[in-house]
Amino acid sequence: MSLAALPAPSTGPGDGILRRQRLRESAARTYARSFPIVPVRANGMTVEGADGRRYLDCLAGAGTLALGHNHPVVLAAIRRTLDSGAPLHLLDLASAEKDDFTTALLETLPAEFADRARVHFCGPAGTDAVEAALKLMQTATGRRGALAFTGGYHGMTAGALAVSGPVSVKEPLPSGGEVTRLPYPYSYRCPFGLGGAEGERMAAVYTERLLDDPSGGVVPPAAMILEAVQGEGGAVPAPDGWLREMRRITAERGIPLVVDEVQTGVGRTGAMWAVQHSGVVPDAMVLSKAIGGSLPLAVVVYREEYDRWRPGAHTGTFRGNTLAMAAGAATLRHVAANGLADRAAVLGARIQAELAELRGRLPVIGDVRGRGLLLGVELVDPEGPSDSCGAHPADPRLAVRVREACLARGLIVELGGRHDAVLRLLPPLTITDEQVRAVLDRLAEAIDAACRDQR
Repeated sequence: MSLAALPAPSTGPGDGILRRQRLRESAARTYARSFPIVPVRANGMTVEGADGRRYLDCLAGAGTLALGHNHPVVLAAIRRTLDSGAPLHLLDLASAEKDDFTTALLETLPAEFADRARVHFCGPAGTDAVEAALKLMQTATGRRGALAFTGGYHGMTAGALAVSGPVSVKEPLPSGGEVTRLPYPYSYRCPFGLGGAEGERMAAVYTERLLDDPSGGVVPPAAMILEAVQGEGGAVPAPDGWLREMRRITAERGIPLVVDEVQTGVGRTGAMWAVQHSGVVPDAMVLSKAIGGSLPLAVVVYREEYDRWRPGAHTGTFRGNTLAMAAGAATLRHVAANGLADRAAVLGARIQAELAELRGRLPVIGDVRGRGLLLGVELVDPEGPSDSCGAHPADPRLAVRVREACLARGLIVELGGRHDAVLRLLPPLTITDEQVRAVLDRLAEAIDAACRDQR
């Protein structure tokens, strides 16, 4: 995500709120810098600011809002829970809401995984679930290190940050543990300078040979953690064949495979869970964001043979979010019952096809990629030198101008990827055909306008 600030907003109904936020909140604010608006109402994909302007939200809480803002199914579940008088905070005590949520969750997971799975409720953020998964595998294996990938993002707490890729947030801090970084198959900027199927093959070969090299420096690790589609890393999908190779390599060496589905889960990529595209069954899945139906919730689901924790081994005060469990169960069932994952696959393919056509007209679009409704548009300097795969240098300044031009046209998109030069599209799964058309038109206009301003 980019930290570049937009110009100060003009005086209006929300100006005082924006000014006080700038004065009172920490320097680490992110989205508030990118989008100087004060949302006051929201419905579906539409957000209305204090100034009366309306925006199409292609950020959707960084993928949290699978059903968009204030979906009737989610609101009904929350109201029903409130009206029932159920306790809203229960630590990790048993409740009907928790029982219903775990039932709904396990019903969506591959049967061969869910039938012998355990669910651990974590603190309300995905980063804590990553911490829990790493600690779990350290406990179960008696090992300490981890395998992680270039471009990965798993959170901001110490262990999660250690297995993440972004250098800018890691550099000022001490190491969070021993991590071996492996190449992720990113075809447009292939780490081997090959791209395509050959780059994918080399990424798998390198991993296997490094692990088997007695002088490779890699002590047998507690786990491998990866994303089936890198979200913050720039909407980079892992090839299905490569994922199957990672499963084979880890299984043959007794290394637990942890798949981070915090951003990719609940239908976003065109399957209920992104790992299902490859048919891979991991040893653990880290889940958050959309599973809470817009409210904070995070869990680790893992094979029962790894359940070697003692009571209290990983705790947290806010593990019993009753409202989030109710909203999450309703969301999971609505996505499944209404085929929203399949629709995400169809719409995502349509959007990618149109963006590919736009790329042919606008050379500043270096690459269009993603899966389902997790999409990325990488912006480049077409006048710059190309690498061995034909990729031009990333253009983060252009990306900031495009984001600003999108906002001016009533479209919220955020940046990510290397150098923050990737426009990331994560609309709700409930996006309509009409809204798809509006997003594509506004995005094309914004890129055109930003390029004209650059000239």
